[in-house]
Amino acid sequence: MPVTREKLIEELNKDLEWEYAAAIQYVQHASLITGAEYESIIKELIVHANEELQHAIILSEQIAFLGGIPSISVEEIKTSMDSKKMLIQDLEGEENAIKRYKERIRQAEELGEYGLRRILEDILVQEEEHKRDLLTVLGR
Repeated sequence: MPVTREKLIEELNKDLEWEYAAAIQYVQHASLITGAEYESIIKELIVHANEELQHAIILSEQIAFLGGIPSISVEEIKTSMDSKKMLIQDLEGEENAIKRYKERIRQAEELGEYGLRRILEDILVQEEEHKRDLLTVLGR
């Protein structure tokens, strides 16, 4: 089924809600993670949080440019008191983001929104870097 501009805006807003959640989740996890084996990732999670917030800003600008109103809702935030579980939750979030952005890139291409496609590709690259960071610390 062909994508419409309205559907693209709707999905970008859902992506925005996930970015808000990711930023909050990373901040909380960075504050709560303990254990010498995770010491190296704590600072990186703060970097991830800042990058997720930047993604939210970029998405908001693009949604407005397309004629939409950026969402102020936040998607589900996963919490745990177990350090490894927190990192697995973050990894699952990155996998969700990668899947969503690949679809959004396809939709932008379909609508001839090549600038948006390029912006989404840049976000995708960062999400893939986040996934690699998490896989490394999890020993996968």
